[in-house]
Amino acid sequence: MVSIVEKVKNSLGQQLENSLATAKEQGLISYEDIPNYVLEVPREETHGNFAANIAMLMAKEAKMSPRKIADIIVANIGQNEFVEKVEIAGPGFINFYLNNNWLYEGLKVVDDQDEKYGCSEYGKGKKIQVEFVSANPTGLLHMGNARGGALGDSLSNMLACAGYNVTKEFYINDAGKQIENFGKSLEARYLQELGQDVPFPEDGYHGVDIIDTVKTIIKDKKDSLVSLDTNERQAILVELGLKEKVNGIKEGLADFGVNYDIWFYESALHNSGAIKEVVELLQQKDLVYEQEGAMWFRSSKFNTDDKDEVLIRSNGVPTYFAADIAYHRDKFLRGFDQVVNIWGADHHGHVARMKGAMEAIGYDSDRLTVVLMQLVRLYRGEEIVRMSKRTGQYVTLSELIDEIGKDAARYFFTMRNPDTHLEFDLDLAKKNSNENPVFYVQYAHARICSILKMTGEELPKAKNANLSLLKEKAEIDLIRKIVDFPVEIVEGAKSLEPHVLTRYAHDLASTFHSFYNCCRVLSEDKALSTSRTALVNATRITLRNVLTILGVSAPERM
Repeated sequence: MVSIVEKVKNSLGQQLENSLATAKEQGLISYEDIPNYVLEVPREETHGNFAANIAMLMAKEAKMSPRKIADIIVANIGQNEFVEKVEIAGPGFINFYLNNNWLYEGLKVVDDQDEKYGCSEYGKGKKIQVEFVSANPTGLLHMGNARGGALGDSLSNMLACAGYNVTKEFYINDAGKQIENFGKSLEARYLQELGQDVPFPEDGYHGVDIIDTVKTIIKDKKDSLVSLDTNERQAILVELGLKEKVNGIKEGLADFGVNYDIWFYESALHNSGAIKEVVELLQQKDLVYEQEGAMWFRSSKFNTDDKDEVLIRSNGVPTYFAADIAYHRDKFLRGFDQVVNIWGADHHGHVARMKGAMEAIGYDSDRLTVVLMQLVRLYRGEEIVRMSKRTGQYVTLSELIDEIGKDAARYFFTMRNPDTHLEFDLDLAKKNSNENPVFYVQYAHARICSILKMTGEELPKAKNANLSLLKEKAEIDLIRKIVDFPVEIVEGAKSLEPHVLTRYAHDLASTFHSFYNCCRVLSEDKALSTSRTALVNATRITLRNVLTILGVSAPERM
């Protein structure tokens, strides 16, 4: 599916190149190759709908001033059904001024594609894996996990809409030191709940949820684990505890509208020998050495921190870094062309190490992209919310959903660039007013649905309406915003920035409100009413589709 904007740009580009070919045949200009020029929307409306910089880029090879080249191109340019006039500006920009026919064609595409409107084949089926949240299964999901969930899921939806083959994955850290501490914590709470006075481990997990997990285990196992030795008891508690925690994570994220294609267990890397394989691979490349009983990776060869990293500790236990290298190798072995990780900003130092490790084992590090995500500050009005009422620690994802709902949470988490701190105002997220950005956008959709119901008739198709009647500035502005939607998705996919779509949703809602305030949809002029109703319906489709990508509902009434 090619958007009307791309169709027009392709058509204009072909015109430019045909004009140059004609001029070359006539001996008016000499060149070997046409450079990679830009054809884009100018910042100023007075400069036309599209502008090309081709004349400036050809000046050196053609040995001619850009302005002269532009004169030659414009003089030889052919006819185009969408072009009203072509002008030369400044040092040689070629500005195209279009009639409204291309916008009317764009409205017909919205109708035809409906739920698929906005989608394209830009990604050409390229396989992308997006790994996000991947919280340790030793506690409850918190604000950072929530932001990662909203960003990762919206990004995945956007990439899929842009034509990529997307796999969403959650990496479960069910091995290593944190699981040892998890087992010790469960054991202490288990024995304490059964009346034994045992100390709680210094590195244990103090959350109330650990006690809740143990109480659930006791309901099933009673005191049957008391007689077992510590290792066996902890192994059983970890198995049962992990199962409950992972199920809780799955349910919590599902309530948030986030569902994964793959849940990958770290233990699988240990059990399959994948970690051993990657260490051996690095050894073959002479990138591993032994020191003080541990095995070290010469990572300083591949990044700028001038520091080598331990792969296997002196006790023979692989480090988290070794497992992470094996995991990312596994991703590429599974055939992903591109791997995207969403990590907390506190992992920024790990990015260069992982990219270096990918280079070391033979992969292009550019195939690994890490999106770093800053902290969330939760506010209630002007007061910072530091602790959860239930856990006495951090506010959990489930508590947030209970208070403000999934829609507001997801929209707020995707409103800002992930690399900026997010100040999340709980009171604002609950307001039923235009101050609340998600309410503002959802209300626009509900208002549209109300208008369409008032017609009392079957919704008209754009292709059956006289769209040339739509020529008011507010109408043209709204159509232009609608036809930009597929372009916005592609741009967001290129930059891996889902906040592009929250900004677009707000702008579309605002443009619609401006249209509605100055253009009466239903009137005695039947033909005009039909055309405006078709425009309103196209707005509904577009707004619904962008909200769907963001994982936010599009209510029909509010």
